[in-house]
Amino acid sequence: MVRLGQNFLADPNLLDAILRDAALDPTDVVLEVGAGEGVLTERLADAAAQVHVVEIDRGLEEALAPVAARPNVDLHWEDAMKLDFAALDPAPTAMVANLPYSVATPVILRTIEQLPSVMRWTVMVQREIADRLQADPGSRTYGSPSVLAQLACEVRMVRSVDPAVFKPRPRVESAILGLRRTGPAADPATRDLVRAAFAHRRKSLARSLEHARPGSLVSARAALRELGLPENVRAEALSPEEFAALSAKLHPEG
Repeated sequence: MVRLGQNFLADPNLLDAILRDAALDPTDVVLEVGAGEGVLTERLADAAAQVHVVEIDRGLEEALAPVAARPNVDLHWEDAMKLDFAALDPAPTAMVANLPYSVATPVILRTIEQLPSVMRWTVMVQREIADRLQADPGSRTYGSPSVLAQLACEVRMVRSVDPAVFKPRPRVESAILGLRRTGPAADPATRDLVRAAFAHRRKSLARSLEHARPGSLVSARAALRELGLPENVRAEALSPEEFAALSAKLHPEG
């Protein structure tokens, strides 16, 4: 069965592999978004001190009842795109999930931003999303999600996943993506800058910023020159670190 766009994991060997990849400590507090029928949740509850499970589909209530009854599982019937992750208590230290593919990217970015306590992520995502989040500057898939994820985390592809391990079998390829926090999330000014820079990919970065912030063209070009970058450089040519440096130039007040 598939509900709300989620495909459920059906291979116990892959579930065990995800647990190994996550390398949980018995003291970890784990966040899982998209519990499905609870097969991963059960393993997480065996391995960690506490598990926060976020599930939007009340149609899964009966299937999740046994695992929800466990004393170290907190089941939150919420939309992960609206939930205040920062309010979770105790604060998660790791995220392990088979993410609903339709919201995987924004959920990952929201947890990076709202949960500074999370040090690592082991998440099943669509292969295209994994490629995008770990993309290098200059590549076709490099964009604002790549920059925002890489400003705070080391991102790597852990393994590709055969569609046959899901029920029903998805039409897209999947992958397990690993993230390890290396610093804080981008501040609001930097997030806005990155998103505006990529909003018009065919234009130069400065021109793209001008569309979002009329009157910013001259200051953007000057900041790029100060960083030793061409005035007409496009957003995809800048590394995450160069975006951070550009933001600091444009917003010296912090």
